[in-house]
Amino acid sequence: MDQNRKKEIALDRFRFFLHEVALGFILIFVCLLIPAFLIPSLVGQGSPLYGILFYSLKAIFVFIGVPLILTISNLVFESQKRNVIIEEDISPSKGHLKLYKMSKKNYKYQILYGLLIFFLIFLPIDFFGYVLIPEMLEYQSYALPDTDFYLQSGTSYILFLVSVIIIQFSVAISEETISRGLLVKRGSEHFFSMSAVMISALYWGFGHFAYFLDPISRLYSIWYPFIWFLQAFIIGIVLSLFVLKKKWIFPVIIAHTLNNIITAHAIWSFNNAIDFSVVALYLYCPLLIIGCVLFIWQFTQIKKSLSIGFKMLISYFKRDNLNEDTKGDLIFRVFIDILMGLIIFIMGFMIMI
Repeated sequence: MDQNRKKEIALDRFRFFLHEVALGFILIFVCLLIPAFLIPSLVGQGSPLYGILFYSLKAIFVFIGVPLILTISNLVFESQKRNVIIEEDISPSKGHLKLYKMSKKNYKYQILYGLLIFFLIFLPIDFFGYVLIPEMLEYQSYALPDTDFYLQSGTSYILFLVSVIIIQFSVAISEETISRGLLVKRGSEHFFSMSAVMISALYWGFGHFAYFLDPISRLYSIWYPFIWFLQAFIIGIVLSLFVLKKKWIFPVIIAHTLNNIITAHAIWSFNNAIDFSVVALYLYCPLLIIGCVLFIWQFTQIKKSLSIGFKMLISYFKRDNLNEDTKGDLIFRVFIDILMGLIIFIMGFMIMI
C-alpha cells in the first residue's frame, strides 16, 4: 500500500509536468522565436528599443500562451484528467484568466495588497541584502543579461526610467504568469496545494541561482548566487501563498514590478558611479518609512494574513490526508517536489523561458 501511495504522489506531479508545463514551455518557446528573429531585423541589439520590444512581446506571448496550452492540454488529455484533478475543472483556461480579474469592488484591495507585499516583503529583503552584503549589488549589476542595455553607464535617466517601467512590468507579467499562474494555481488543482507552492518557489529560486553559470560568477563566492536563490525562494513562497489564498495575480505583479524598478535604480546608480549610501538615503529610506506607516495602519490585517500563511506553510510538513499514509510518504513527497522544481527549472532554462 505504501508503494502505491508513493507512485500516486509521483505520477500526479509528472502528469502535470508532461501534460501542461512541458507543453506550455515548448509552445511559449516556439512563440518567442518570432521576436527573437524579428526584433534584430528592426532594431540593433544595442538600441534602447531592443529590450523594450523583446520583453514586451515576451509578456504578450506568455500571457496568451499559458491559457492556450491549458485549453489544448485539456482537450487532448481530458479523459485522463477526470480521475486526477483534485478540484472541479470545467475550463482550465477560464480558471487561469480569472486570476487577472479586477472589479470595481476589489481593485482598491488588490492595489493595497500589491503595495503591502512590495513595502513589507520585497523592499526590506533587497535593502538589507545590499546593506549586509555590500558586494551583492556589484554582483547583480555584472550578472545581468545584455538585453538590459538601459542599465549601463551613460544612459540618461529619462531613457532609463521609461525603459525600466515598461520592461519590468513586462518581466513581472511573464514571470508571475508562469510561476504563480501556471505552477501554483494550476498545480494546486492536480495535487497537494502546498506542493504547488514549494515547486513554484523552488523554480523561481533556481532561476536566480542560475546566474552562478555566468562566467562573471567565477570572480565571486558561490554564496552570492545562493543568497539570491534564498531571497527569491522566500519571496516565491509568500507570493505563491497569496495567489493560492486570494486567487488574485495583479497584486503580485504590482509588487514584483515595483521591486524590480527600485532594484534597477540601485543597479543603474552603481553603474553610473553613484554610491549606494546616496541611493539608500534618498530612495530606500523614504520607502522604508512608508512601509512602516503601512505596517502600523494595516497591522491587524497583516497579523491575520501572517497567521493564515504560517498555518498553510506548516501544513506542508504534515501528511496530506488524501495521498499519504505514513511519514515515509511525506518525505517522498518533499523529495519529489524538490526534484520537480529542479526539472521544471532545467527545462525552462534550456529553452530560456
